[in-house]
Amino acid sequence: MASNFKIGLQARHKVIHMNLLGDFDGSSACELINTLKEYCGKFEKIFIHTRGISSIHPFGLNVFQTNLNTAKNQLQDIIFTGKYGCEIAPYQCCIN
Repeated sequence: MASNFKIGLQARHKVIHMNLLGDFDGSSACELINTLKEYCGKFEKIFIHTRGISSIHPFGLNVFQTNLNTAKNQLQDIIFTGKYGCEIAPYQCCIN
């Protein structure tokens, strides 16, 4: 994992916000996938905020999009925001 990557979590009612901070590489992508697996189905909406990402490594992007199938059923409940939201998000799950 990128030594500076962190996922900040803020849960309120049936919504959780995941704030991504640092470099997004392959290990960071795996950490995000595992975090999504843990919280999908427990919350009505998941917001993934990307404004804190410093850089995206192409391998990390590939790992994330390839392994996102585990949360595919709940993609309508996952919303990506921020600078890299539309780059990371599959399909039309982003807000700028």
